[in-house]
Amino acid sequence: MSRTKSSHQWMQEHFQDEYVKKAQALGYRSRAVFKLIEIQEKDKIIRPGINIVDLGAAPGGWSEYARKLLGKNDKVIALDLLDIEPIAGVEFIQGDFREDDVLEKLYKVLDGQPVHLLLSDMAPNISGNKETDQPRSIYLGELALDAANSILVKGGVFLIKMFQGAGFDEYYNQVRQRFASVVIRKPKASRARSNEVYILAKGFK
Repeated sequence: MSRTKSSHQWMQEHFQDEYVKKAQALGYRSRAVFKLIEIQEKDKIIRPGINIVDLGAAPGGWSEYARKLLGKNDKVIALDLLDIEPIAGVEFIQGDFREDDVLEKLYKVLDGQPVHLLLSDMAPNISGNKETDQPRSIYLGELALDAANSILVKGGVFLIKMFQGAGFDEYYNQVRQRFASVVIRKPKASRARSNEVYILAKGFK
């Protein structure tokens, strides 16, 4: 099956991308880690003494980076439908976090410890049709926000990738109702033509 023109263009763009090259040179699992690095340098959301849950973690770049910034007794728990290569000091749970058994595994790993930071770099499988892709993105965002309501400690932090479009403003307002401070970040590593942004919410109420 021959590649479509758009997928061929994406492949060319991907391999010429400075962040893809940089990730390969530095041994990072994907270019996405540079988005978190930039947010961390600006907002200092990761520090020793906190526990982190990373939703949609595959291939694991965010968890791997975060682990290096924490103390040895701090927890990083990564969840994804896809398997990931093991990361030293990171607990991985494979499965759908909407399922009760996956949530039970998460609570077991936490063992009563609080969650201070919830990360979500999840995205739906993109079809290219905005009328279906955008609602799926909003739905994932709502699930992640529900998870924040369930597991975040008071004063906790929530960082989530979202796509601007239909439903985004309503979702942003939902987040604002539950956190003391909410800002939008557009890291340089996010492709300029993408409507991808990150909502950073601090001070879970």
